[in-house]
Amino acid sequence: MELAHSLLLNEEAYGQLGEFQKAEFVFEWLQFLERLLPVTSKADIRENQKKLVEQLTSLLNSSPGPPTRRLVAKNLAVLYSTGETLSVYQTIDKCNELIRSKDDSPSYLPTKLAAVVCLGSLYKKLGRILGNSFTDTVGNVLKAMKNAESQGRYEIMLSLQNMLKGLGAAAIPCHRDIYKAARSCLTDRSMAVRCAAAKCLLELQNEAVFMWTTDLDSVVTLCFKSFEGSNYDVRLAVSKLLGTVLARALTSKQSPASNRHNFRRISLEEVLELLGTGFLRGSCGFLRASGDMLKGTSSVSRDVRVGVTQAYVVFVSTLGAQWLERNFSTFLSHILDLMSQSHPKAVQSQMDAIGCRRCVSFILRATVGGLLGEKAQIAAAKEICQAIWKLKKVVDAALGESNMESRMSTTDASGSQHLLVCALQELGSLIHGLGTTAAPLLQDSSTGVLEAVISVILHPSISVRLMAAWCLRCIAVALPSYVSLLLDRCIERLSVLKSSPEAVTGYSFAVAALLGAVKDCPLGIPHGKGKVIMTVAEDLLCSASQNSRLSLQRTQAGWLLIAALMTLGPAVVQHHLPRMLLLWKCIFPSSPKDLETEKTRGDSFTWQVTLEGRAGALCAIKSFVSHCAGLLTDEVVQRLLPPLPSAVDLLTQLSSICKSYGNSLKTSSTVYRHKLYELLAVLPPKTYEGSFCAVLKELVADLTVPDSQIDASTFLLPPLCNENDLLLLGPLLQESDHRFIEEQLLLGNSIAGGSLEFDPYSIYEKVAKGDSVPKPLPPVLSVISAASRLFGVIFSHVAESHRLQVLEQLLNSIKKTKGSRQQIVQLNVVSAFSTSLKHLANCKGSLGPEEVRRSALTLVIGALESNSPLLRCAAAECLARLAQVVSDSAFTAGLAQVSFDKLKSARDVVSRTGHSLALGCLYRYLGGIGSTQHLNACVGILYTLSQDSTSPDVQAWALHSLSLIVDLAGPLYHTHVEPTLSLVLMLLLTVPPAYAEVHQSLGRCLNALITTLGPELQGSSTTISALRTSCLLGCAVMQDNPDCLVQAQAISCLQQLHMFAPRHVNLSSLVSCLCMNLCSSYLLLRRAVVACLRQLVQREAAEVSEYAVALVKESREDFTPDVNIREIGLEGALLGLLDKELDQRLCRDIKETLTHMLTSMAVEKLSFWLKLCKDVLAASADFNAVASVDTTQEEETAKGDDISVLTSDSDERFHPFRNPRWSTRVFAAECVCKIISQCENAGSAHFDITLAQERKQRDSRGDFLVLHLADLIRMAFMAATDHSDQLRLSGLQTLLIVVRKFAAVPEPEFPGHVILEQYQANVGAALRPAFAPETPPDVTAKACQASVCSAWIASGVVSDLNDLRRVHQLLVSSLVKVQAGKEALSQQYNESTSTMEILAVLKAWAEVYIVAVEKQKSQSDAHNHHLNIANSAEEGYRDVTSSASGLLDLVQADLGTLSKLWLAALQDFALLTLPSEYASRLPGCTFCTAETIESARPHYYNSWALILYATALWLTSTGFIIVDPDEGVTNLSRPVTPTTMCQDSSTRPLVKSPEDVNTDRFHLLLGISVEFLCSPRSDAAMENIIACLRALQALFDVPWPRSKIGGDQELSVELLNVLHRLILTRESPDIQLAALEVVRLIVFAAQEHVKEKRRSAEVDDGAAEKETLPEFGEGKDTGGLVPGKSLVFATLELCVCILVRQLPQLNPKLTCSPAVQSGNHLLLSEDGSRLVAAALVILSDVPAICSPEGSVSVLPTILYLIIGVLKETAVKLQDGQLPLAVAASLQALKGLLSSPMARAEKSRTAWTDLLRSALVTVLDCWDQVDGLLEFDEVSLLTAITVFIMSTNPEVTTLECLQKRCIEKFKITLASKDPLVQYKCYQLLHSIFQHPNKTVSYPYIHSLAPSIVGKLQETEKAKPENAAELQVIQEGIKVVTALTATAEEEHRAHLVACLLPILISFLLDENALVSATNSAKNLHEFALQNLMQIVPQYSSVFKKLMASSPTMKARLESAVKGNQESIKVKTAKHAKNPGKSSSIQLKTNFL
Repeated sequence: MELAHSLLLNEEAYGQLGEFQKAEFVFEWLQFLERLLPVTSKADIRENQKKLVEQLTSLLNSSPGPPTRRLVAKNLAVLYSTGETLSVYQTIDKCNELIRSKDDSPSYLPTKLAAVVCLGSLYKKLGRILGNSFTDTVGNVLKAMKNAESQGRYEIMLSLQNMLKGLGAAAIPCHRDIYKAARSCLTDRSMAVRCAAAKCLLELQNEAVFMWTTDLDSVVTLCFKSFEGSNYDVRLAVSKLLGTVLARALTSKQSPASNRHNFRRISLEEVLELLGTGFLRGSCGFLRASGDMLKGTSSVSRDVRVGVTQAYVVFVSTLGAQWLERNFSTFLSHILDLMSQSHPKAVQSQMDAIGCRRCVSFILRATVGGLLGEKAQIAAAKEICQAIWKLKKVVDAALGESNMESRMSTTDASGSQHLLVCALQELGSLIHGLGTTAAPLLQDSSTGVLEAVISVILHPSISVRLMAAWCLRCIAVALPSYVSLLLDRCIERLSVLKSSPEAVTGYSFAVAALLGAVKDCPLGIPHGKGKVIMTVAEDLLCSASQNSRLSLQRTQAGWLLIAALMTLGPAVVQHHLPRMLLLWKCIFPSSPKDLETEKTRGDSFTWQVTLEGRAGALCAIKSFVSHCAGLLTDEVVQRLLPPLPSAVDLLTQLSSICKSYGNSLKTSSTVYRHKLYELLAVLPPKTYEGSFCAVLKELVADLTVPDSQIDASTFLLPPLCNENDLLLLGPLLQESDHRFIEEQLLLGNSIAGGSLEFDPYSIYEKVAKGDSVPKPLPPVLSVISAASRLFGVIFSHVAESHRLQVLEQLLNSIKKTKGSRQQIVQLNVVSAFSTSLKHLANCKGSLGPEEVRRSALTLVIGALESNSPLLRCAAAECLARLAQVVSDSAFTAGLAQVSFDKLKSARDVVSRTGHSLALGCLYRYLGGIGSTQHLNACVGILYTLSQDSTSPDVQAWALHSLSLIVDLAGPLYHTHVEPTLSLVLMLLLTVPPAYAEVHQSLGRCLNALITTLGPELQGSSTTISALRTSCLLGCAVMQDNPDCLVQAQAISCLQQLHMFAPRHVNLSSLVSCLCMNLCSSYLLLRRAVVACLRQLVQREAAEVSEYAVALVKESREDFTPDVNIREIGLEGALLGLLDKELDQRLCRDIKETLTHMLTSMAVEKLSFWLKLCKDVLAASADFNAVASVDTTQEEETAKGDDISVLTSDSDERFHPFRNPRWSTRVFAAECVCKIISQCENAGSAHFDITLAQERKQRDSRGDFLVLHLADLIRMAFMAATDHSDQLRLSGLQTLLIVVRKFAAVPEPEFPGHVILEQYQANVGAALRPAFAPETPPDVTAKACQASVCSAWIASGVVSDLNDLRRVHQLLVSSLVKVQAGKEALSQQYNESTSTMEILAVLKAWAEVYIVAVEKQKSQSDAHNHHLNIANSAEEGYRDVTSSASGLLDLVQADLGTLSKLWLAALQDFALLTLPSEYASRLPGCTFCTAETIESARPHYYNSWALILYATALWLTSTGFIIVDPDEGVTNLSRPVTPTTMCQDSSTRPLVKSPEDVNTDRFHLLLGISVEFLCSPRSDAAMENIIACLRALQALFDVPWPRSKIGGDQELSVELLNVLHRLILTRESPDIQLAALEVVRLIVFAAQEHVKEKRRSAEVDDGAAEKETLPEFGEGKDTGGLVPGKSLVFATLELCVCILVRQLPQLNPKLTCSPAVQSGNHLLLSEDGSRLVAAALVILSDVPAICSPEGSVSVLPTILYLIIGVLKETAVKLQDGQLPLAVAASLQALKGLLSSPMARAEKSRTAWTDLLRSALVTVLDCWDQVDGLLEFDEVSLLTAITVFIMSTNPEVTTLECLQKRCIEKFKITLASKDPLVQYKCYQLLHSIFQHPNKTVSYPYIHSLAPSIVGKLQETEKAKPENAAELQVIQEGIKVVTALTATAEEEHRAHLVACLLPILISFLLDENALVSATNSAKNLHEFALQNLMQIVPQYSSVFKKLMASSPTMKARLESAVKGNQESIKVKTAKHAKNPGKSSSIQLKTNFL
């Protein structure tokens, strides 16, 4: 194929190829040429033009296929437009010549067609340049059309369209001729020709004025004619033509041409009248119709009506949204008038009426719902409301006259019914779509929406009553706050108007519909409503028999209410279950005998009532089983069963009852059947086994002798076919935007589809996907579908012998019937049998013996050869399922053989299509029939069939079947891939485009082949690249196909290719193709586009986005997208599409695509994304301003409407999104949150304004989130204050995130302030509406959680108390609401919502209180730190303190109330966590009712942890001392304090002692914590665990609780075990640290307890009996610890767990020896070090809670661990810092060694021994060092020093130990590292000063001389740097200290050594100038020391001076020369103490 890539056709390569390869080669070359010509230089083109033209024109003669001829034409046109143009006339003549040719043979046809296409393309591209030649050309083409066949007519029409496009106004002379030709083609028998003609006329009307002036009527009539017998594509094309022409006629300006024809401008009424004629009378013309109308014979064919309906929509869309706003009332009244009584033909039968209603609803939905923004929709809703009022008046007047018995009145009343149904449906849909944004509409009293809807509930027509109820349901779903109000109102009216039949049914429908809405309202309804409804229902059922006029209605209403009540779910229903089961039991006769007696009594009316009642009962039970599965216990099932046999008995008697009482019972008996079948289908089959036979008999009768002669295939079969096979059956079964109206064309003429009045019980059910209103079918049809479903269940459960009889019976009944009737029976039987196979396959059952299989096979094969394509499709699927159930390979092979034989012999289309599909389906359930011969046979046959060009149907079915086999045969298919691919390509290049179905099947084949090849497509071998080129070629052919569904296939093939071989797919051309089809009118194409985009942007979002913008900038003339990609990019276009799109799946994909784009690009294109979101959200701000305007003003402004429209028009440029819907705005708000989180991952500059500004200056392209803070706040504010509750929730969420992320960002211009402070007002304003009284609780709860609370008040942004007060006030108002109690909370929502709100408020307060306390704590810490800082800082500091304490003061005011509420909430939570068996014995909860416990539980789980922490803080702040004075007689409106809980006021003791109250509270908090920490659910939030641990810390921070836990050892051990488990299961360091802190406090409590006991014992026993003191502490006098009971043991376990986890080497088991061999040193992480340090602190405290003997038994363990940590972590760090773990271990060691136990008599000797061995261990460490990491000798020296300093002298003065210690110091002193020397000096300094001479002297004797020696050496080597200087200084300090401690006689000697050293450090003035810094500092240091020492030892000094004159001279010069500077320096030095002291602070363990 590479040879094809050249400017000229490579004729040499071309000549060597076979016939088919040539076509492929040529197509590849033409494609390459198409891309090459636009980028080739003109010179090159002119050079090769002649040759190229020759090659291209010669191709015309080689009979090219459709795609090739299109490319030849395109290339010729481009060639002439870029090269020289003159020779074009030759080409045109040549083409004309080819067209004139008399050769009519089929082989010559492609050449003629190619010439036609070529002309079209040339004229389109070159246009007026060819001006003078076109009349001949057009004449020639039109002449050729007269005897052309359909392909010719099709191409000629498209060619003419192109000519018109290119020539524009120049073509006027030919307009009439073209118009005439196109007219005839518009009613052509070929649908493709009709479509082409419509496109041609659409192009023509741009210039041909007569089409929309003088000839308008005939154009309209012509279009109506064209609709007759049309298909979906024709209707789309012609409706587009009709709508556009009429819109043009309406808007056209007067032109001079039209004046000549004295043409008057047409008015809107006339245009609508024209359309209306088509809708009402069809295409029979205006005049003839009247006669037929009088005779009553004509009826409009449905396809005309559907076509006209689409034309209405096109008409309005063309005129645009603003036109619709202005003319809405005219339009509405016209549309509704189509259904009125003045046109009786439209609604003469119920089916016609339903069809018309659908069309009208569709027009309204597509225009009002699709075009208008929210503002305009509200206005439209008002208009519709007015229309409803008007119609209502008509009805009232008619009913008022009915006293006069005039017949006219009832027809008037019924005449308005269809108008009302449509108006109500649109009103409901509008409000449903508007959601909570419709609130202003409903609050507007002048419109009275609710009044209007409720008033029509009493309409005489049942369909109106139902639709009014449905409309109420829509209102309830949109505005959940109305559910309870409406329910109350309807129930109240129902009780009052019990005697009116209309009221009883109307209001019961309304109540049922509202109950159905509850599951869509997250806030629910009050629990008590269920009880009220149950009572009303019982009352209706009981009073039904009192008044015969009402008995039918009351019975139906009663059961309807009960059935609807079941949808509320188990929580509500369980309370009413016994009453319902009782009613169920009573409605059926209890024995067969009673049924017999029943039959003899009564008349047709009583039977009607009985059957209605029983059907209702069956429905209620079905509803119960479906919605309350949780209540179906065995016991309940047993109570449900008894009535079933009698229900089945009645079923068998129905036909005889109908015979005896006449036909009036027919409908009720059908309904009864339907309901019984439905109930049995949902019950477990085991429950009615006894009735199987009886029911089966009835089912067979229903399926084989149907009452209706209606073909129900379109309802029954599609669910049984595979959805991929349905694609074969044309567009009607596929999803499209017009599905709602197109559906009626699928059905026979006698039925138009479902409607609510067929089954009122569907009003409370969930709507099927894609429907706006439930559409139950007529009973005659729904009974068949129910029967076939139930047949499936029962057949798979009956015995095999019985199955045979049933199948025989079914086969016989098919044989007996004839004609169309036979097809209907066959269809019913196949659908039933297919369902049963589905069940058998699911339960892995077997079908039965050979005879059963044979009968089954006969049944299916019969259907496989039926005339109905749908039935063939279902039968093929059924055959495959049969093979699956039998699962015997011989049987399957037999089935395939039957089809093989048939296909070889049969010649008729029917059996060839059926059997070819069967071959593909067989593969579907058998995962590939595992033999290659079988595969080869299948493929061979299907290849042959797919080339049968005489029948496109056979080709399409065979190719589809082939695609299934390719897909399912798996690796077996690899050998066939190449031939199949060539076949597909050959057909793509040759099949005429008119056969779209063949192309669609080819597309599926190609897709399957690409999937089969999979990742192999990336390969580079020649075969693979040839295959890949073929795939790409195939895609290119399909992309050029005019059929949209084929284009969709092409896109999904390219998507697959891109997945497997991304480098080989040309992304820019793919993206341009996607952008062009983004707004296609075909739903499936839009879906394919978005699905493809979704995949592309996951990998290459940035490239896709750039290509899209680049494409628009090139702006080719044939690309004008509906969306403005140029300004708002592809992202904006997708957002715009999301706003208009109604298809759920598409919306989901668009959202995912945008989310992927955002994730990968938001940070780079930050401003762009934020602007997009802001544009979308800003629209909501405009809307708010409008919605609040009063309605009276609206009427005045209506007059000035035109002006406002003009002004808003100019504004459109600046606002890319006009009135986006609330759901789009919610998505935009979510995007903002995602952008913030993306920036968070991207880097800190986004949240640091100084850094951001710096970077922005460096690189102006940089963009940072913090620079857009104002926008973020504005967006959150706009969203949070919107009308839509959803948007308010998103807005609050955004606000929360913004506040959390930016709270700490400082404001660089005003130090000490934060950047958010300037937005206080905005945040406050955004929050205020959320606390308004009418706000729904979920918004308030969100606001509490989100902003007010923690985030805003706690963020510390607001420092000024007055500002804080404003927001605080909001919280106070919500607290008042909580205190008022449940009584005050309006009964609008379920009780659990009040629980949600209360808990959210309490949680918010808890957060604020926690923050206030924490701030105050941190500030008091800071305060202690601050004390020594200068005053200026002090003042700024006071502000801060005041704000924290101010915050605390704000909360303090309400703490009294809050604490009680908190405790009550915790008590509730504690009750909820108890197992259910205790529930009955417990008191009720404070904040939730018994019934709503389940729904309230999540809210408690959400908020308890913070409330617990706050309560703990509050109790500790009061130190557990305060008890309310009025605790005994509580004055709150309900008992909230735990003291008063659980007791009745009569039995309550008057006052509990404070001790008891505190104990209760303590145990409540502790109990909740332990219960939670014992087993936190795996999904428990980290915050909850940490809050819980913090609460425990707070509790044990105060003495009283510590005394409780210290005194209760079992409790402490239990707690430690729980914490141990928590540490094992949670890895988070934060949790582990918090847990360790609690452990420390527990150990501390135990220490206090032991101390207290010891103290009191000493006080009691006096000092005299010291010997007999009992031993306190663990281990008593034996030293034993019992695991499980011992606190010490538990503590050690926990600490070991932490230490071994961080330092595994500490575990002796791991290191395989009892003593750990020190392995590699680990550098612990920061968290690890903190954990280790915390564990060590606890360890060192342990001996204090032991008795002396106990301490001896734990000491070895503790020492082992502490020294182990020291050994493992003592590693040198760069900066000489001590690692945290080392510091902690030294600190712990010090604490341990100074323990009183080391000195207690009973333990002293044991301790001494153990400590000596510990010291030996430390000394041994020195010798075990591995050379991996540098080992830190300083840490070990420090440890030795700690031993020397902190233990009893006898431990370390043992000679051998002492010698080893001194040895170590010697080694260290000799170290080369100044830092080590320095530390060593420091340690010796402290040892030398040890008060005990026996300890210090040996060290002084051994080490002092070497120190002095080292100092004397310094004279020669001056210090080089600061570190060396420090060493010398420290050495001097040591010697100075020695002189101080030495005895008198030795001092002089020491001073005599020291002074020369000091003097040697001095410099004279000359040297001082040039000296280094270190030398200068040393000089100063020496001088200072001399000044201090000389006065003390003047005698020694004088002697020295006398003996050494050089010294004296040196000293004098230094003192004199530097006198001045010394003063200055010393002053500085005093202020700024040296670095040494700060290091000492950190390492001072001694």
